[in-house]
Amino acid sequence: MKILFVHQNFPGQYRQLVNWLIAQGGHQMVALTQSKTPPKIPGMAVYGYTPHHRPSDEAYALSKYWEECCGAGFGVVRACRKLEAEGFVPDLVLGHVGWGELTFLKQFWPDVPIIGFFEYFYLAKGGSVGFDPEFPASPDTPFLMHARNAVNFANIETVDLGHSPTRWQMETFPESFHPKLYCCHDGIRADLLGPNPQAEVRLGRLKRNVTREDEIFTYMARNMEPTRGFHIFMRALPDILAARPKARVLIIGGSETSYGKKSSLQGGYRAEMEREIGDRVDWDRVHFLGRVPYKDFQKIIQISRCHIYLTVPFVLSWSVLECMAMEATIVASDTAPVREVMTHGETGLLVDFFDPAALAGQVIDVLEHPGDHAHLGPAARAHVLEKYDFLSRTLPVHLDQMNRLVPKVKQIRLPG
Repeated sequence: MKILFVHQNFPGQYRQLVNWLIAQGGHQMVALTQSKTPPKIPGMAVYGYTPHHRPSDEAYALSKYWEECCGAGFGVVRACRKLEAEGFVPDLVLGHVGWGELTFLKQFWPDVPIIGFFEYFYLAKGGSVGFDPEFPASPDTPFLMHARNAVNFANIETVDLGHSPTRWQMETFPESFHPKLYCCHDGIRADLLGPNPQAEVRLGRLKRNVTREDEIFTYMARNMEPTRGFHIFMRALPDILAARPKARVLIIGGSETSYGKKSSLQGGYRAEMEREIGDRVDWDRVHFLGRVPYKDFQKIIQISRCHIYLTVPFVLSWSVLECMAMEATIVASDTAPVREVMTHGETGLLVDFFDPAALAGQVIDVLEHPGDHAHLGPAARAHVLEKYDFLSRTLPVHLDQMNRLVPKVKQIRLPG
């Protein structure tokens, strides 16, 4: 099959599918991305494209996002003209709708089927915006959110089929979208993840490796920001470290802002929270590791006695499912996206997002009595294997949906 992937940060959600298709061989695959340094992936061609237009800083707020998405969409069309001139016309297009990149592809290739990744419908209520009263929405927020959804409305008409990774995310979209959407996670390679009692992590400050014998707890987010509960986590730290004098916390994440309002301080929300916490913690036992290679992330989780995952109602992080696959004991926020994948007392421990004291108390209990919670990790891994494992659960669903849109002679079969 000839497949075109369109994703501004390719491979993004298509990483596992792309790797599997390359390993099978026999498919011609091309990807378009906005990256100025497109990834080099043996077995496929990845090209960078330039948006045809970007809005000015002074552009009208209600239409600025649509203007930006139109520029991206037409940039993709111009790139596809070059692909067609070189002899490549796909049998199927897979792409993320969120940046408008698919918007005009039906005008260019009306007979090529498209599956769009529908990640999130912007909600003025019930989602990330306005959830935390510490970061209130403005009176204009409902109008801004509705305006941003113009790209979703345009693309539900563009695609032949839509895909949403979790039930909660799918249900953010209006009922009118649902007949065209199917729900299935991107998939976690649980076969490549698991516990490792021999894992070690080097901490330069200690000049030694730490292992499962050390009292380590962890927090991770792409960026340390309120959407992922970083402020709540930091406010729980003084109580945790005071109650557990031998404990150390390893924090993974950048200092930028992926979602929501940016911090006004140099150094982002990390700097804000360090200023707020002040001398109420022993900073020698707080290790900010920044963004780490994937293999290092695995080792850090494998030595963690307790992993903390917090999020407002928003897109679920891959990392929480990966941590579950590694049999981590997880203390997480009791928010809707988390409740979909984790059950309190069975596969994890859920606490009120807004209660740092409750978070601290639960983490302290896990650190003090790890044996009482030893059942959670294996049960979490079993749940991931049952629902989210790429090879055994999600890949067959995605292939079935892809095959529905192409002639039988071009369909992709599972080995055996």
